Amino acid sequence: MKQKILIPVLLLLCVWMAPLAAKVTEVPVDQLHPTREQRQATLIILKVIDKYHYKQQRLDDGMSNDILERYLEALDPNKSYFTQRDVDQFGIYKDRLDDDLRQARLEPAFNIFRIFRQRLDERVAYAMDLLNKDLDFTVDEKYRFGREDAPWPKDRTALNELWRKRVKNDILSLRLGGKEEDKIKDILRERYAGLKRRTHQLASNDVFQTFINAYTLSLEPHTSYMSPRVSENFDISMRLSLEGIGAVLRSDSEYTEVLRTVPGGPAALSGQVKAGDRIVGVGQGDSGEILDVVGWRLQDVVDKIRGAKGSVVRLRLLPKSEGADGPTQVVKLVRNKIKLEDQAAKKFIIEDLGGMGSTRIGVIDLPTFYRDFRGQSEGDKNFRSTTRDVRKLLKELTAEGVDGVIIDLRSNGGGSLLEATELTGLFIPSGPVVQVKDSSGDVEVEQDPDPALVYEGPLGVLVNRNSASASEIFAGAIQDYGRGIIIGEPTFGKGTVQTLVDLGRFVRTGGNKMGRLRLTMAQFFRVNGGSTQFKGVVPDIIYPSALGSDEHGERGLDNALPWARIDSAKYRAGSLGALDPYRARHEQRIRKDPGFQYLSEEESLLAELRSQTTVSLQEQKRRKEWTGREDRRKQDKNRFRAAMGLPPEPEKDANANDDADTTAADEKEADNIRSIGLNEAARILADYIHDQQRRPTMAQAAGE
Repeated sequence: MKQKILIPVLLLLCVWMAPLAAKVTEVPVDQLHPTREQRQATLIILKVIDKYHYKQQRLDDGMSNDILERYLEALDPNKSYFTQRDVDQFGIYKDRLDDDLRQARLEPAFNIFRIFRQRLDERVAYAMDLLNKDLDFTVDEKYRFGREDAPWPKDRTALNELWRKRVKNDILSLRLGGKEEDKIKDILRERYAGLKRRTHQLASNDVFQTFINAYTLSLEPHTSYMSPRVSENFDISMRLSLEGIGAVLRSDSEYTEVLRTVPGGPAALSGQVKAGDRIVGVGQGDSGEILDVVGWRLQDVVDKIRGAKGSVVRLRLLPKSEGADGPTQVVKLVRNKIKLEDQAAKKFIIEDLGGMGSTRIGVIDLPTFYRDFRGQSEGDKNFRSTTRDVRKLLKELTAEGVDGVIIDLRSNGGGSLLEATELTGLFIPSGPVVQVKDSSGDVEVEQDPDPALVYEGPLGVLVNRNSASASEIFAGAIQDYGRGIIIGEPTFGKGTVQTLVDLGRFVRTGGNKMGRLRLTMAQFFRVNGGSTQFKGVVPDIIYPSALGSDEHGERGLDNALPWARIDSAKYRAGSLGALDPYRARHEQRIRKDPGFQYLSEEESLLAELRSQTTVSLQEQKRRKEWTGREDRRKQDKNRFRAAMGLPPEPEKDANANDDADTTAADEKEADNIRSIGLNEAARILADYIHDQQRRPTMAQAAGE
């Protein structure tokens, strides 16, 4: 199922922004109309996109229909407010929005939004009324919660039936999640009332941003408009980008989902916040009430998580591995400065590992591609950078006598293109690293700037589905040159380049009311001519945990740019030889490995959850299904913990207002899970090294 990005992803570095977190009042419906600045911004956006966007797509009637569909999806992603009759009435716009945009006529978007607000008010009133009634949970009926691909409800009667089931599902989910019975309806009353309240707080700029992004998403997922308020948030985030909890969030239907954590941030360092987790509650301090945030706007959730350095925020998380009615956990985070040292490359050595003999493998853990541009511009000759740090670590590992090196890029979301290029140069003598094609078709080749070869020994690169952008450039180049073995999961597939365009620069006055455009203006291509976009980098040896990667990253985004190819750059590739023997040994090993068995079981359970679109509303049956799934999850987890010499997983109290400190066993479990893939990568590289060491002897014997 394709994921529809409805709101631009927010980099939640959670800086202190008290002025922007001030109380927002309800916006009267008669104030919801387009402004002069929005009309100006529309014309500028269209011109910039027409001239500089990489895709070069014509704004015509076909695209007009796409814009309308995406705008309705943005307002009503789960098809729970509009009826088919409403959608049919909106059909008068399907061939007109292209012309309206060119003329900066924005009234259709505001007309649709006013109807949406009315429909939402009607649904909230109906849901509130249902909470006052006794609902029958003995009836064997199903609720379809995944409605992205469902038809629109035919009429109000069908919508009432949908909401009757939705309210029953909300009650059951809270029951199974461990909420106290006398509090469940109060939680839902506040949830529904909050839904209405936050919708009534949406102002003209919010409507405009949602509509323009329906247009930009009709091009591809990474071009988006930021309103003046969102632009201001972005500026402050960048100026103070090293302070906060460090998480990238996005809106996914009614949930706020963690897209990734920022290396060195409190979220990542806690080990308890993971990509795919959903934030369902936010509390302030050690004991403040945890507010239910299901159904909240992304920006409103961000405002609750923000706070001053040193202050505490508590997140109630619904783990990725759980269904909507699964048990939650509370994680306490202290907002803090993200230190460069926590993001910097680190080294260690794997030795005395079963199956490796005396082979010693050096590991360089690289969380991000960083470069201190400020220090460099100020003339600091010792400014920190990825390449400088890795160069030093490689020399240290060589001096320590390692037999091979693994670069661990798992969950490395990218960073500096310059660093990806220079880092590749440490492992190849010279040559091109990546090609960049712009919207005019011109191709620029980024070259290794330093002919010095720092490390020429056996090399492995470990990646996963969250390795993106600069990570993919490095891994792709190493693979194209035949310089090292790529191991793990297919990568994210982020192969496009974005730039920020300040729309205010195009007007003489009122520029601060225009906002910004995040514009896709180029695409990366590997030296072999293939793009990293969409497909990502496919490892030479793929782990079984890659089962769900087909729907992850760019491959899981609606309307993502496809894979493409250009001419190969001129480069001299080496060869690792046939890798089939190492692949076969790897597959034989992991069949009996408790770690890989656990990862496969977890991925299988996640695949089942992803494919599920309905749940039973019969409480006894639902509880049995939930208990069965939870028992299966615990059995899988405890089997793995037992193999690692750890006690069974402790029971979690979903109603606790405080999280217990992470136990030593939990920390050890997290380390063991992360080491599953790394240890196997070390064994794979050790197999390769052993064969390389035997080859000269065999050749010599043949010569004799």
